[in-house]
Amino acid sequence: MKQLTIRGLGDELTRTIQRLANRDGTSLNRAAVKLLRRGAGLEGGQGTDRVGSSLDHLIGTWSSEEGEEIERALRDFETIDEGLWE
Repeated sequence: MKQLTIRGLGDELTRTIQRLANRDGTSLNRAAVKLLRRGAGLEGGQGTDRVGSSLDHLIGTWSSEEGEEIERALRDFETIDEGLWE
């Protein structure tokens, strides 16, 4: 297993690691690795399919006006031209 030295964690992150270690009854190292794995999306085991979050900022961001505009633009696609099916 590889070792890595990380500097500059800062007081807040250090306290978070310490709280996690105390809560779980584990070492600071295990707590830090757990947080790193969680942050990297690796917690839960290998091979787990995960949906990324890079598009989350786009979810639910349409205004009412934009939604209505999209509805109007798509309205023509709701009409079936029977002549095309003959």
